[in-house]
Amino acid sequence: MAADSSFDVVSDFDQQELVNALDQARREIATRYDFKGSKVGFELGREAIVLTADDDYRAGAAKDLLESKAVRRGLSLKIFDWGKIEPAGGGTVRQEVKLRRGLTSEQAKELSKRIREQFPKTKPTIQGDAVRVSAKSKDELQAVIADLKALDYPVALQFQNYR
Repeated sequence: MAADSSFDVVSDFDQQELVNALDQARREIATRYDFKGSKVGFELGREAIVLTADDDYRAGAAKDLLESKAVRRGLSLKIFDWGKIEPAGGGTVRQEVKLRRGLTSEQAKELSKRIREQFPKTKPTIQGDAVRVSAKSKDELQAVIADLKALDYPVALQFQNYR
């Protein structure tokens, strides 16, 4: 009797790559001509980034710059939840960017249901903010991964602990 193979479906990102993307964006802002003399900055918190800028135009340019640096570092743009641009003190604007990490219980249920319907030989189980998928056949698991990769899901999905 063969043992079950499994993998976990998670929604996470590499924190160090995000820090590196922010550092690259800060360096480019310091050297770019269109940002000369302006106060544009990123402040990384535990679950969000706060973008401060002189005006809406520079905030938009800084957003584009951060997104391009994140993509180059292999981060999905789905991890960013851009808030509204709000006026801040001193004639500046600020924008809070929440970082999406982990699957909500609704998303985990939805993924589990999809996997059960599409692949009846697999057994998806919800474990906190991840979904563990197990099956006897590794081919079946690879088909599940291919199906989920093709799915345009609102959060970035990764597949870990494949064994």
